[in-house]
Amino acid sequence: MWTPQRLAWMELLMTWDEGQTLRARWDHACTAGHDMHAHWKLGESYSGFTQALLRETPRLVPAIARRFRQAMQALPRRWWTYGGWEAFAVDGSRLEAPHTAANEAGLGCAGKEKTAPQVFLTTVWHLGLGLPWDFRVGPGTDSERHHAADMVEQLPPGALLVADAGFPGYQLCRQLLCSGRSFLLRLGGNTRLLKELGYYERERGDTVYLWPQKRQKAGHKPLVLRLIRLREGKELVYLVTDVLDRRRLTDAQARRLYRARWGEEVFFRSYKQTLARRKLLSRTPATCLAESQWTLLGLWLLGLMSVTEIAVRGGDPKTWSVARSRDLVRQALRGERPRRCRRQPFRELLARSVKDTYVRKGVKEARNYPRKKTAKPPGQPKIESPEPAEIKRAARLQPQKIGLQRAA
Repeated sequence: MWTPQRLAWMELLMTWDEGQTLRARWDHACTAGHDMHAHWKLGESYSGFTQALLRETPRLVPAIARRFRQAMQALPRRWWTYGGWEAFAVDGSRLEAPHTAANEAGLGCAGKEKTAPQVFLTTVWHLGLGLPWDFRVGPGTDSERHHAADMVEQLPPGALLVADAGFPGYQLCRQLLCSGRSFLLRLGGNTRLLKELGYYERERGDTVYLWPQKRQKAGHKPLVLRLIRLREGKELVYLVTDVLDRRRLTDAQARRLYRARWGEEVFFRSYKQTLARRKLLSRTPATCLAESQWTLLGLWLLGLMSVTEIAVRGGDPKTWSVARSRDLVRQALRGERPRRCRRQPFRELLARSVKDTYVRKGVKEARNYPRKKTAKPPGQPKIESPEPAEIKRAARLQPQKIGLQRAA
């Protein structure tokens, strides 16, 4: 009865529904499923559906994600690159789960005292199309850096990964280099870089080395990187990249790519606010993880349908409005049509699901309400001259000209 196809579609329909409980969303999805496929035999028990979904989720989610990536690659190639690169951003966000004993034991609390159990969602996001490319979920105590490392092999060869200050680390950088990918990462005060080590034969003023003490003692080679300093208002932003050739990645390109990373933050806001999925509703760790994955797939599919119609008509995929697509799909599932567009095909309506084009005249600034977050920006990295012992260690290592070191 619960075939993989029916399970997937029922759960995706639930992710678009505005119901306040999982049972209400399931009831609405069953009604929509019968309307679209009258021959489908759907179970009467929500618990039976959940058991079947948990059994098939490990197999279905990766398969659907692969299919979505193939659909993205079929879109017009003009949108495949951004800033001259096949560029992707990576970032993570936490989702709250109900305060059940099972969730507290299985998911843990990664925030402050009395914080609810959480699920950690890390997403790789395509800068050109404004859509997810891959994602990982885990308990709230998971590491977004480990999630990112697990997704490296899904990136296209030669891709550029852009990330904020939570990601720079020797292991992730080395993994990206060895796999033939590049990176542009922001640094914080917890990162130590070396200058004038004398290891790289073409050392310049912006040449720095990532070489933690632990890696030195283990006999690992220093990573030769390029430091980029950008002024963003009153703030000085420090970026590092393995692209040593300034012609391949100029400072202006780096600025544009790093600014575009903010689109992923907006994507998480769409997940939590626009779809109203800030807090999960499942009462066990397994169902919480499944709910977070399928919600991401539902938002991905909603974007893929809309972006495809926008792009084939010559529009910019990044103008996609999540709220308009959400409302359009919800109306369609209820058998309604927008009053002014009742004769237009559904695809045409999706193509018109774009953001407003008005020019803002005032400053868009949030009101200073009591719970407003005021997180401090990342501090400046420690850029130091090497110790004599470090110079000696570097001298004993032969510079690797292919792989970990890319000539300028």
